Amino acid sequence: MEKTSPGEFIRQVRSEAGKVVWPTRQETTRTAIFVAILVVILSVFFLGVDSVFGVAVRWLLSLV
Repeated sequence: MEKTSPGEFIRQVRSEAGKVVWPTRQETTRTAIFVAILVVILSVFFLGVDSVFGVAVRWLLSLV
């Protein structure tokens, strides 16, 4: 493996950084809203699962 000089490395990094395509404001907003909706849906789902397990455990403990 050939070593790269620091100057060549910086040139390569700048070249690769120039290829990055950043999302538009609209894409970022749409993605953030989608993530927020999924967080709410999953939070409600896990609240329901936790509640069901809590009831089941309390019922099992009442049998003892």
